[in-house]
Amino acid sequence: MIFTTSKSQNFKAEFEELLNRGKMDMATVSNIVGGIIDEIKQDKNKALFSHISKFDNWTPTCDEDLKISTESMQKAYDNLDENLKKALHLAYDRIKSYHEKQKPKSWFDDEPNGTILGQRLTPVDSAGLYIPGGKAAYPSSLLMNVIPAQVAGVENIVVTTPTPDNEPNELLLAACHLCGVSEVYKVGGASAIAAMAYGTQNIPKVDVITGPGNIFVATAKKMVFGEVNIDMIAGPSEIGILADDSANPSHMAIDLLSQAEHDEMASSILITPSQKLADAVKMEIQNWLVKLPRQAIARKSIEERGAIIVTQTMEEAIELMNKIAPEHLEVATISPFELLPLIKHAGAIFLGHNTPEAIGDYVAGPNHTLPTGGTAKFYSPLGVENFMKKTSIISFSKNAIDEIGEDCALIANTEGLTAHEQSVRVRLN
Repeated sequence: MIFTTSKSQNFKAEFEELLNRGKMDMATVSNIVGGIIDEIKQDKNKALFSHISKFDNWTPTCDEDLKISTESMQKAYDNLDENLKKALHLAYDRIKSYHEKQKPKSWFDDEPNGTILGQRLTPVDSAGLYIPGGKAAYPSSLLMNVIPAQVAGVENIVVTTPTPDNEPNELLLAACHLCGVSEVYKVGGASAIAAMAYGTQNIPKVDVITGPGNIFVATAKKMVFGEVNIDMIAGPSEIGILADDSANPSHMAIDLLSQAEHDEMASSILITPSQKLADAVKMEIQNWLVKLPRQAIARKSIEERGAIIVTQTMEEAIELMNKIAPEHLEVATISPFELLPLIKHAGAIFLGHNTPEAIGDYVAGPNHTLPTGGTAKFYSPLGVENFMKKTSIISFSKNAIDEIGEDCALIANTEGLTAHEQSVRVRLN
């Protein structure tokens, strides 16, 4: 763990290391991923069968083996513990309510001369959602990807998820039933991304692909971008915390570990002007680690990619955090809303001592599919607009084109595009 102050002689180098935390060396896997994509484009399901046999340890015998039946989803849902079922419904309702408020509207503007300008928003026809599977299945990720697509009005939703040893995760299947998803395929990794981007015998080509994944999935999404749209290139999970003396050190420690337990590459960063808090949090991290079932993963993440930085002021802490632009940002201070105008870059901001990042992962309502590795400077959370497209609407009356057509023709003439010019002039008085 980096434990330092902003006045440290080595701070510049240490901070640069944090800024590079999300860099994925895609060059190391690009040849492999490119080969997988080419095989799917050429051999379709035949290639899928081979990849599943190699990576997931089972071999489909026919095309139908790839698809998970709606009956098995219904059964998994029926077998859920009632309290868990209630919790999933609560999450579904809150996520749907939040995303319904996001849905953009079409608009039209009438000008006095008879011009009508506007923007029409329509959903894409189909969306492909990639959900990590196997032992690390996350039904919450399914909710966060399916619900905004449904709110947008997408008619055809395809889900792919890896199933090691041909054993789909029951909780994920139950979530599929809850969301009303009917097309779920037992395909993972770069193969799944390629299958949704180009289509196979029974997996349809989609218009947009969303969802988290490892470096192979991220690289595949980057390679098929342009053939389809994608949500973002996401890397390992991360959390940043801005805190002052009013923060509880034990709470801060477990919040940092809530991301560290995701995987060894996750980043957990606390920046505070309080040396006292920094020292206490460092100690509490060790106290919490021994209690975690995923201790080995969390310990490696904290030791290799964690950081606690002590600054001279809270303003300096915010300045550093804006440069980091974390996926999740907790503001655990006595007056968090006063600091909000100063915070420019973060995927999601959690304000106050009773708002742990985990509440946003499951039941708060906003999407937990967020930009990582500093990309919050230019990417937004997954939302309804990822599944919609904008179309410009233009209608000119005779009066309107007579009024401004000459200016249009002049610009076209200046650019040397005579047909453009004449297509306007033939309509003028």
